[in-house]
Parts: sequence; C-alpha cells; structure tokens
Amino acid sequence: MRALEDYNIQRIEDPADFANLREEWNGLLAASQADCLFLTWEWLYTWWKHLGGRRRLHLLLARDGRELAAIAPLAQRPPVLRRLLLFPALEFLGTGIVGSDYLDVIVRRGTEQEVCDALAMAWEGAPLALEFAYVQRESFSAALARQLGQRGWTMQDTSINVCPVIDLAGHSWESYLASLGSAHRYNFQRRLRNLHKRFDVRLDLVRTEAERCEALQALVALHTRRWDERGGSEAFGSPRLLSFYDEASQLALRRGWLRLFVLRLNGEPAAVLHGYRYGRTFYFYQSGFDPAFAKESVGLITMGLTIRHALEEGAAEYDMLRGAEPYKFLWARRACELGRLELFAPGVRGAIYRRLGLGGAQVKKTARRLLGEAFAGWFGSRGWVKAPETFGAAPGGDGRDGMAVRER
Repeated sequence: MRALEDYNIQRIEDPADFANLREEWNGLLAASQADCLFLTWEWLYTWWKHLGGRRRLHLLLARDGRELAAIAPLAQRPPVLRRLLLFPALEFLGTGIVGSDYLDVIVRRGTEQEVCDALAMAWEGAPLALEFAYVQRESFSAALARQLGQRGWTMQDTSINVCPVIDLAGHSWESYLASLGSAHRYNFQRRLRNLHKRFDVRLDLVRTEAERCEALQALVALHTRRWDERGGSEAFGSPRLLSFYDEASQLALRRGWLRLFVLRLNGEPAAVLHGYRYGRTFYFYQSGFDPAFAKESVGLITMGLTIRHALEEGAAEYDMLRGAEPYKFLWARRACELGRLELFAPGVRGAIYRRLGLGGAQVKKTARRLLGEAFAGWFGSRGWVKAPETFGAAPGGDGRDGMAVRER
C-alpha cells in the first residue's frame, strides 16, 4: 500500500487537456472495476463537446508518480435560478437525457482505498455539493460517499431506477428461449413465423459509415413517428442531441462497438435497434419502429433477433439499461439497481446547500429570500463556486433532468 502523500491530485478545466487524455483514459478504464461503455473517453468527451452546456469542466486526476491511478469525470453545474437550483454542484459527465448508466469514478484496481482517501482530502473544506447519479450500490462512488460521510458530509441516498439484464453466458439460443415464459416464447416464435410468411425479412447490421448514416436517419424518423402518436419524445429533440448521437455512433463504429440493426420488410426499414457491444456486454440503447407494423410486433421481433445475435457473437449479457418497462422483464430475469448520491460538505455552506437541495417548497422559498446577498459574497470567493458565462465547446443549457429516461 502506497502512502497517501504519494498521490498527486490534478484538476483539469481546459477541454483541450481533456481531448489529449484519450489513450491514458481508456487504459485506466480497462484496468478498473468500472469498465463500461458510458465511461469511455469516446462517450464522455463527445457528451462534453455537444451537451456540456454552461457546465465548467472539473476532471480530477489522481497520480501515483507518473502512473494515472484515478479519474473523477466531473463537471460543475452552475446555479439555475428558474429551477431553484440555487447552488453549484459537481456532477458526472454524461448526465441528462442521453441516459448514461453506471457512471462512476474510474480507479485502477488495487488503489481504491488510497484514491478514496486522496479525493476526500482534496475536497476537505470545500463549500461543495456533489451529485453522483445513476451509480451502482457496489460502485467506487458509493464507497467514496461513505468515506465523506465519516468526515462530516451529509448524504442523501435515493434509489432511482433499475437496469434489467439478460444473462447469456452458458446459453445457446435454444436453451435461452427455453428459459423464457412459455407464453412469451410462443408469442415471439409465432409472430416471427407469421412475419416470414408475409414479407421478405432481413436483419441488417451496420458495418460501414454510409450504412451508419442511413440507419441513424431511419432510427430518428421511426422513433419520432412512433412517439408523435404518444404526445412526443425528447430523445432526438434538439440539434445538439442529434449531433451527439451522430458523433458517438461514428466513433463507436470505428472502435467496433456499434451494434446498429435495421429490420427490413421487403427491403424497407420497419424497425431500428441502436445498441453497443463493449467487452462482453451488449447494451440496448435506443429503438424505433414504424407504427404501421405495430400489429406485426416488429419491435418485439427485432429485440429477439438482436438478443440472438448478441448470444451468437459471444456476449455474456444483454443489458437493457435503465427503465423498468414490463416488456423488458419478459426477456430478463435480473436487474441492477441504480441510485443517486447527493453529498453536502460540512459547515454552514454545506448545510445551506443541503437544505436547498433536499428541502421542500417552503425551505426553498425562505432560502431564496434570505440568500440574495449571501450568494453575492460566495460567488468568486473560491474557484469551486463561480461558473464562467461561457466555456468549453458547447454553449447553452441541455434541459438537464436527472430523472430523464430514454424512450424506447
């Protein structure tokens, strides 16, 4: 075990420095327990470029000599007075409507305790609030929260969602089907047979850049058409979101991670499923289908066929990501719980942050009346709290909603 003083904490606020971390970042991720798609440099840097908005980049790097031991992929969220978010807070990159799950601090295996102590000391005395959203109970972030709690921080722990997961390891397609409920298994097989009787059915996997562009356009069109009948969807609701999806999927295709499928009936797109294969996990991220084929259950069929593809290419699990929609549990038998950890520093400022963050309407109303002059004194007093008017590559807000769920 290395001494705590061996760990140097570096704060990165310049997006150009973030851009240069790619190789070192992904090398550390591969050596961590947190290794997943949503913590890759490709995913988070692309998010920052397109959706960082008015946040201030706040990466914390812990080094043991020259070796990178940890990255806390954070940004400082500015106050949003119209939403009564009256204090700045550090939150994970990747938050918001894009639906990044399993967010965490990235820590090299074997250095967890030292990094935990080093980060806790780095935040000692900071008038600070932290929000770790969509983290797992066994994550490093949860351990860090406990450590901060022992140092006098106030913590609010909330369960916010689950990710249904299909275990594929050890299964053939036939044995997996046999593990499903009989009614669901029969329904899938019958509808697939009926579809083949009426149409020329083909499931195409995107392999080229031209195919990616065409399939992504089809996904947006089909998803929007389906959800317009239900009152609309925010999933592709802004040019910045579309730019994020475009660049993230482009980078994933280059890395061999993209799993973008098009179900074609007589040559025409009827459904699109947007997923990723990272490590031994297939992530089901987004989908869309033509409402004209709703009675043919093209969404159900596409999901079943992509589960089969994931199994046959050696995936150990098919992760349906956040959302407890009943249809997911027709396929999955377990779920990973996701939580939100809100942490508030000790002292007067931390207490006020806690009241503003957790209190009811009356507390916020009272705080708004009392804190007008106080906040003027706080802003600019330390680098932790003042957000610049513009910074980074992506000006503007992103309509942040910590409870946002991808509509699928």
